[in-house]
Amino acid sequence: MAFASLALAIGDVVQRLVIEPWVELRPSRRIPVLGGWIKIMAWLTTKPVAWISGCVIPSPPRLVPVKPGVLVLMNHQSLLDIPLVVQTVQGPGYPRIVTRNRYSRWIPLISKMVRLYQYPVIDQAAKSEDMRRSLEHIGAQARESDVPFVVFPEGHRTRDGEIGKFKRGALSTILATRTWTVYVYVADGFWQVARYRDFVRHVKGVRGKVAHVGVFEWTDPGADPDPFIETIRETMVERLEAMRREVTVA
Repeated sequence: MAFASLALAIGDVVQRLVIEPWVELRPSRRIPVLGGWIKIMAWLTTKPVAWISGCVIPSPPRLVPVKPGVLVLMNHQSLLDIPLVVQTVQGPGYPRIVTRNRYSRWIPLISKMVRLYQYPVIDQAAKSEDMRRSLEHIGAQARESDVPFVVFPEGHRTRDGEIGKFKRGALSTILATRTWTVYVYVADGFWQVARYRDFVRHVKGVRGKVAHVGVFEWTDPGADPDPFIETIRETMVERLEAMRREVTVA
C-alpha cells in the first residue's frame, strides 16, 4: 500500500504538470496520450502491488475496441476494479467510466482524472429532479462519446462477493441513446479487500480472477431495456458461479 500510495502521489504531479498540458497543446493526440497514461497508472496500481504482496491480480482479456458505441459492464467488488476495467481496452485509448460524485473531489490523482477524462458523474443521493438532470447529462455524454463507456451496474462495491441488484437508472438511460456493442466482464476474489483498510490488512490473500463473459448487441434504443439487462445479469451470475467452481476444484 505504501508503494501504491507513492505511485498515486507521483502520478498526480506528473498528470498535472505533463499530461494535462500535453493534451491541451495537442488535442488531436488526446485519446492515445490519455490512453497510454491511464494504462501506465493501471499497471502501477496492480502488477507491482501483486509482486510486493504476493497476491494474484490478473490482467483481464484485452478485447474492447476504442470506438463509439461500445459499452463495458463489469461487477464491482473492490478498488481494483477501476485499473482492471481500464486494462480491458485494446490499443491506444481509454474508457470513460460512470463514476460516483464523491470521487471527483479531494482524492489525489483520481479526482483530477475524473475531470481530465471527462468521466460521467452521478450522485446516487441526489433528489429526483437533480438525478433526472444528471441522467440526461450522462445520456448526452454516452451518445457523443468516441471512446468506450463503462458502467458498474450494481452501483457500489459488493459486501459478500455476489453480484447484487443492478441500479438501472444510468444503464437504462445509456441504452436508450443509441445502439451498443456490450462487452461484459466478471471479476472475483477481490471483495474481501473492498475498502482501503481491508486492502491494507488482507491484500496478500487476494487470489483474483477476471473473465470475459461475452459480447451482446443492443440494436433497438427504443425498446424496453429491462429484459436485455436481466439477461446480462443472469449471464454474469452464472459465470461467477462457474469461476468459483473452478477455484474449488483447483
